[in-house]
Amino acid sequence: MSTWANLGLQDSASPLMEQLIFFHDHALLILVMITVLVGYLMFMLFFNNYVNRFLLHGQMIEMIWTILPAIILLFIAFPSLRLLYLLDEINEPSITLKSIGHQWYWSYEYSDFNDIEFDSYMVPTNELSTDGFRLLDVDNRIVLPMNSQIRILVTAADVIHSWTIPALGVKVDGTPGRLNQTNFFINRPGLFYGQCSEICGANHSFMPIVIESVPINYFIKWITN
Repeated sequence: MSTWANLGLQDSASPLMEQLIFFHDHALLILVMITVLVGYLMFMLFFNNYVNRFLLHGQMIEMIWTILPAIILLFIAFPSLRLLYLLDEINEPSITLKSIGHQWYWSYEYSDFNDIEFDSYMVPTNELSTDGFRLLDVDNRIVLPMNSQIRILVTAADVIHSWTIPALGVKVDGTPGRLNQTNFFINRPGLFYGQCSEICGANHSFMPIVIESVPINYFIKWITN
């Protein structure tokens, strides 16, 4: 989760988030190069006094500053398209989790295991333990195994919600009447926090999500109990 003075992205916990961070750094480097070049040209305009009364056209320079930005855009577009297809790829999931957004809580169903269902509410501040996080902790966490391909189906019962876990690179809109899906792969154990990132009403920021990533044998024990 994010901490104080954390100006960058969260540490990734899935291969997809790693790729998103790589693309972010790649695009940011290109933007910095463009900003420095344009800033230098604008700065030098204040000090140059070049006048050429015979200059009528500059076809060569116009060709350069038309083709060069197109090539730069290709360097952004191709990695972006690759990442877009990677995010949508579903590779034989081991577990399917269904998430249903309500005002103001989430419902979860493990349909692979005899229809295990539970609701997940935010823990009120006056009931929070000393090691809990205000507005982020829930009474029933999602328990998922690490190193397993997980598919999540997201929908909503009332208004549009958005199931978002930044550390996993997952953001899926839950729309009433629709069933959206995505997948993720958690590569380390831990607690991963998220929230509904859709403006779905007055209390839209109070729909936290907590995933507890555990080894597969602990997950089997949790399921059987």
